[in-house]
Amino acid sequence: MDSKMISFIAMMSAFGNALFLISFHLGPITHGVALDFSLVGVFIAALYGGPFVGFITGLFAGIFPGIYFGPMGTGSWLGLIGLPIGKSLTGLTAGMLYKGFNMNQRKRQSILTVPLVAASYVPEFFFTIIYFVSLLPFFIGGGGAGILIFVLPKAWVEVIVMSFLMAALVGNQGFGNFVNNFFTYRKETTGTGRQ
Repeated sequence: MDSKMISFIAMMSAFGNALFLISFHLGPITHGVALDFSLVGVFIAALYGGPFVGFITGLFAGIFPGIYFGPMGTGSWLGLIGLPIGKSLTGLTAGMLYKGFNMNQRKRQSILTVPLVAASYVPEFFFTIIYFVSLLPFFIGGGGAGILIFVLPKAWVEVIVMSFLMAALVGNQGFGNFVNNFFTYRKETTGTGRQ
């Protein structure tokens, strides 16, 4: 990992945490449940940097959500661990799917990005169910299936909105050129931008 990639991960992690703080304060839904758009930074990292970059960015972008829904919320110390893990799963999956389907070479890249980004949330979706139904009750004595009535629909709405946002960003050549500057070694060795 070179310094440009490290700075890209740091920038996308900070961006994700900033988006969380804004959306959290603007969109409270019920006690312990609020909007969270921190995955935007994770999706950008995963789609442009690949699975590893998406995974690491997810871990760091989950810090503020982990604090707010963990020690400052109802998840105690487990939230500080669980939320970053969930976001890292989404980053890893998005990067793997984007690379696996060779999305950089597709003609309808923007349109195909919408279902791909939405599908990349599926592992975190199942992890969220396990977190609330099994992990929280076992380790903390809280949680339960009842809160999933609020959390899961909210999460899918967020992911769908972010899917369309990512489609717009992927289709924007100026944004692509900006992000690809962080991966100049790939351009020099392969002649292409993203891998």
